[in-house]
Amino acid sequence: MPVILFVAILILLLGLPLAGVGLLGLDISRYLEFPPVTSYIDQAGFSWPVFVFLSLLIAACLFPFVFRAVRAASLASVAKSRRETFPWWGRAGLVLGLGAWCLAWTRFSWFAFARQFTFPFIWFGYILTVNAWTRQRTGSCLLTRSPLKFLFLFALSAVFWWFFEYLNRFVQNWYYVGVEGFSPLEYAAYATLSFSTVLPAVLGTRELLSSTGWFQSVFGSWRAIDSGRPRLLAGTALGLACLGLAGIGIYPNYLFPLLWVSPLIILVALLTLFGREHVLRPIKHGDWSGFMTSACAALVCGFFWEMWNFLSLAKWEYSIPFVERFHLFEMPLLGYAGYLPFGLECAQVAQTFTSGEAG
Repeated sequence: MPVILFVAILILLLGLPLAGVGLLGLDISRYLEFPPVTSYIDQAGFSWPVFVFLSLLIAACLFPFVFRAVRAASLASVAKSRRETFPWWGRAGLVLGLGAWCLAWTRFSWFAFARQFTFPFIWFGYILTVNAWTRQRTGSCLLTRSPLKFLFLFALSAVFWWFFEYLNRFVQNWYYVGVEGFSPLEYAAYATLSFSTVLPAVLGTRELLSSTGWFQSVFGSWRAIDSGRPRLLAGTALGLACLGLAGIGIYPNYLFPLLWVSPLIILVALLTLFGREHVLRPIKHGDWSGFMTSACAALVCGFFWEMWNFLSLAKWEYSIPFVERFHLFEMPLLGYAGYLPFGLECAQVAQTFTSGEAG
């Protein structure tokens, strides 16, 4: 990646939210508090009109994909598994994940001292399991194909999710409980360990979904979208996304969804302007399979994130304006829509920083 592109991404993604609240003359130090424990945003209450509007908007966006999937389901082909032996390390991962899950949700007195530290080990088990399943199906997986890049994903993932923790300071849509006794160093260490599992989990799930062949069969040759003037479109999208990201701290109750959308648009727009590859480029040729596997992989992981978080001791809870109702675990139902663009962001970051191997 060119240095100037990296610097531009860094300045825009980190600087825009601070610039926005700085224009209001707000105390910037509160957005940099660590650990972030102070509540300073007055979240709007539930609103039926907003809930219905957002529900219809999400449904309208998803309808073409769902319709395509249902219509093509009977014609889609699914790749057959090679039926290789399930790797021993996959079985170990399954035991680790199930064991950590059991210990996280039970209340054994003898394990009370460590129960709040189980969450990342559930995900280590999950990551090993999905990679082993992919290896069994195809003979290859992220873990075995490029071990060093696979390990690098954990470090990249920690930085990646700390960025979203930073953005959350400006909207405060989620907060953590059960970590009140942590010192700043303990909080940073445990959070970093947990955050390191995000990209390996999503990308491993993405490859597992891809191995079925179903997404390629249904979405590999669909509607081609070519603007004809990609640089003009990228420049316009970049300007709007920058305004949105700068505004999340100014109007957190109204612009909070942009926390998930603006970073993706900024990344893709900058890559387009610099003539680099990005995750949306295959759409130009009608190939939506990568788009769909990335989005669905994050949604699958999102379900497990929320489920395993639900009865954990150290956990997160939500406070989302206007839609804080109809929960599935701790997450309001409409909140799951945020996982769809998040999956594309995971794929784009991996593609950008690992030379495409994991993307």
